[in-house]
Amino acid sequence: MSAPTAALPRTSRRIRPARLVLHLFLAGTALAWLAPLLWAVYAALRPYEETSNKGYVSWPDKLSLDNFTNAFQQSGMTHYFVNTMLIAVPAVLLTLFFSSCVAFYVSRFDFRINLSLLLLFTAGNLLPQQVIITPLYRLYLLIDVPGITASGKLYDSALGLVLIHVAFQSGFCAFVLSNYMRMLPHELTEAALVDGASVWRLYWQIVLPLCRPAMAALATLLSIWIYNDFFWAIVLISTGENMPITSALKNLSGQYFTDPNLVAAGALLTAIPTLIVYFALQRQFVSGLTLGANKG
Repeated sequence: MSAPTAALPRTSRRIRPARLVLHLFLAGTALAWLAPLLWAVYAALRPYEETSNKGYVSWPDKLSLDNFTNAFQQSGMTHYFVNTMLIAVPAVLLTLFFSSCVAFYVSRFDFRINLSLLLLFTAGNLLPQQVIITPLYRLYLLIDVPGITASGKLYDSALGLVLIHVAFQSGFCAFVLSNYMRMLPHELTEAALVDGASVWRLYWQIVLPLCRPAMAALATLLSIWIYNDFFWAIVLISTGENMPITSALKNLSGQYFTDPNLVAAGALLTAIPTLIVYFALQRQFVSGLTLGANKG
């Protein structure tokens, strides 16, 4: 039996200057991004009377959640949150469904118009939204949808916002999903076709379940984009009661006076649902972003 070998001496790892500079840069960048958020939290926890007398750059005498309670009650946030859910949930689901159908068609079947169709969907994202404000506004006023919306028009309705979000976001999602579906082995779909699977079954039961990471990543991005949208709401909605949650902060601003601490609390409250969506889909979101990182 051989004698145990002597333990090798531990060599200390020297920190390279370049790595130290990189870590300092990343820490500074993270702090720069977090500074406005931390400052908003600090302001929201302080009463306005204290900050008006001592200034924002001062040590607090009292920290409380009164601003959050007042912001939630004064802005009618529950009503606007329901309005936003009626817009965001259908828009996200329809966008993912239609874009996945397009991606499935252009990635799994060989037709001459595949590339042209994908370019057509992607080109829609290159069009600035401000360019089509006037024609879209007049079009929404002309389209009648009796019995579907309260106004009888596509204008001033949640349906109008859902449709415009689906139209603008489908191109990006179709582009991402088509690239991911091309990574899937064609032997899977070919074997299913030989076994007699229909095109719908091929899409719904074979390809779509394999796209869960990409779909989760896109669902997270779409939820945040649509939830935070205010541009289309201010253009296509005229009734204040039909506005999404981004307009709830407007109710906290008076005609002659605005409490910035109250507005900061309201802004933080409106950001909570997006954080919930991100943390709920965090694992799928990160895996969706790193797809193909280790492929040659």
